[in-house]
Amino acid sequence: MIADLVISLVFIGYAISVLMGFGTILTWVERKQAAVMSDRIGANRAYIRIPGTQVKLVWLGLFHGMADGLKMLLKEDFKPRTYDWYAYAVAPWVVFTPVLLVFAVIPFGGSLTPARLWEPLSAFFGDKTWPMQIATLDAGILIVFAFSGLTIIGAMLAGWSSSNKFSLLGALRAGSQMISYELVLGLTVLGLILVYGTVNLDAMVRQQSGIVLGFLPAWGIVYQPFAATLFLAAAIAENKRIPFDLPEAESELIAGYFTEYSAMKMGLFMFAEFIEIAIIGALFTTLFLGGYNLPYMSDAGFAFPGGAALALPHGAVVVTQLGTFLLKVFLVCSFQILIRWTLPRFRYDQVLMFAWKFMFPLALANLCVTAVVVWAVRA
Repeated sequence: MIADLVISLVFIGYAISVLMGFGTILTWVERKQAAVMSDRIGANRAYIRIPGTQVKLVWLGLFHGMADGLKMLLKEDFKPRTYDWYAYAVAPWVVFTPVLLVFAVIPFGGSLTPARLWEPLSAFFGDKTWPMQIATLDAGILIVFAFSGLTIIGAMLAGWSSSNKFSLLGALRAGSQMISYELVLGLTVLGLILVYGTVNLDAMVRQQSGIVLGFLPAWGIVYQPFAATLFLAAAIAENKRIPFDLPEAESELIAGYFTEYSAMKMGLFMFAEFIEIAIIGALFTTLFLGGYNLPYMSDAGFAFPGGAALALPHGAVVVTQLGTFLLKVFLVCSFQILIRWTLPRFRYDQVLMFAWKFMFPLALANLCVTAVVVWAVRA
């Protein structure tokens, strides 16, 4: 019992560190990647001076994220003259907290056996093995949609409670947009559920460690390439990022549903947006890119086509899986930022038409074709 608690605390600490780290690093990646795409230098002004010297540590602008965080913590917290104080205070946390909770059901590694990492640990942990996942729930993907749906409530609460017409318009846009694309997300994932026959995320990843057609890794993107494209587009729209940032639309609504927020309350909205980029990357990696495994890899090592195999020590497998998962997530995050600085913003009517008249029919068609193919293969 105590060993289970220790492992759970370690996993929770790791997950929070990863999400907070991604949230901080991605603010720098967005600035630097935008600068590279625009042929600019980018963030390079914030620095730390070594005491007693004139040496300034710039480190490619990495200190800008720290400076932004300190600025928001130290700024005065202005509030509207007339507002609903309770909903106004709760809204940022309703947006921020579910984003963290989603990661609880995402497997970030395979199996962990502490005694195989270091023999003396067997005295405390025994020979027990734990899946590297905070909450090993069978209905993992359903929990993801349950938690992610709560952020819609937070955005609408923020706009309604601010007593500001621009905030209210942003909240109405956020509600209709997020509900529309949530449906598309669900339909794309249903195709994978038909293929793998489970809603358990760890079971999906383990099935993706196999081989299809004799040489291709059995990743979700191989089985459902069309659904992968729809999922990523809908997920970006769920996160309200350009080209789908109509709930904010600073050129139209000042700052949208969080116009009346300042200091760290506004920081929570902005930080949640960057953490959600990482969550989208983690979900896409788990569902479509084989999760924490490299091609042909399992908890025992590598099994290549043709019968060749390469066994690896347990510690090497654990480190490889953790590093592989983080690298895949980072690459998907960078791709999302690339899209953000490539495409212009849609009009609001175009955003909804794109969801209901284009993506929704395509997601339905993909689901129907997948169902027929799965039935034909298994018949």
